[in-house]
Amino acid sequence: MDPAEFSGWLSGIGRLSGEQIGVALTELGEVAGRRSCDGGADASAESGLEAGPPTEGGERRKASRIERDALAAIGERKVERLGCTHCGADELVGWGRSHGLPRYRCKACGRTFNAATGTGMARLRKKDRWLDQAQALIEGVSLAKAAERCGVHPTTAYRWRHRFLSAPALDKPQTLQGIVEADETFILESFKGRRSGMTRKARKRGGKARHPGAFSDNIPVLVARDRSGATTDAVLPEDTAKCITEALSSAMSPANTLVCDGGTPLRAFARRAKIPVRVVPAPGKPLPGAPDIHINNVNAYHGRLKEWMRRFHGVATRNLPNYLGWRRALEAIAEPSPQSWLLAALGQGPYQQLTL
Repeated sequence: MDPAEFSGWLSGIGRLSGEQIGVALTELGEVAGRRSCDGGADASAESGLEAGPPTEGGERRKASRIERDALAAIGERKVERLGCTHCGADELVGWGRSHGLPRYRCKACGRTFNAATGTGMARLRKKDRWLDQAQALIEGVSLAKAAERCGVHPTTAYRWRHRFLSAPALDKPQTLQGIVEADETFILESFKGRRSGMTRKARKRGGKARHPGAFSDNIPVLVARDRSGATTDAVLPEDTAKCITEALSSAMSPANTLVCDGGTPLRAFARRAKIPVRVVPAPGKPLPGAPDIHINNVNAYHGRLKEWMRRFHGVATRNLPNYLGWRRALEAIAEPSPQSWLLAALGQGPYQQLTL
């Protein structure tokens, strides 16, 4: 290392966290040990001998350590923002480390916890594979490919997928701003994965609905989206004003303007909530003289959602909220990375962070 590079390296030491200092000391100790065994780096260079390639076991241990350190850093970010998982207090002390995650003890309530406590990720094993699973979610690969990437059984990959999605499924904006476009779309009811207890005869290769729109074969999915891109959605038990009110009443107020295609349930919801409503004459066409009054954004979101879901060859209706949260998080995270996805899986998704 030349003097300038060494000087830059030294200047960053003061900004290292406790975890990073520990990792740095471990790495320096290993390097010093290897050089001691080899007779020193200078002697090796003078003799013209190069160090042999690292063993497979050593590379695997190093990769596992890097994964654990990244996971610990992600967990620290969450704990710094939220404090104690149990009571919310921010007076915490370190309480050791277990299975790759630092533990903390709260001075206020006396309880211990880690970053995964109280989330769907609690007690999930093989933490060194979590970043691989997060990358599989970003790419939207099949369960077979996710299992191969993470080195787990496909049934484990299925459980991991839904454990990782349990928090993003709840990550919705608390309020929508300004003009809000809302519309329903319909997804064919599916009992995929179920072997008994179905209310109808099983279909072959998914099948098709007997009728389009609101019909017993179709599950209504409501999507509401403001002009900043904030999106909330819900799987409706029925396409009625009551169900829409339960889904949107907390996110919308009379300060908003609802734009819709004139469906009776949406207009009834707006009337009851005293929200101004503008009805477009036809999807894709703005009101004459008002080019900003349209539902093109929400209809485009419907199209992206259904095209993205096509790769799964049908989604079980009971799992549909998780897939809606998956898609919503993909659009809300500006630059998806395994680290940002893991933070969302730990209960710190993009909308949850905005409300802190």
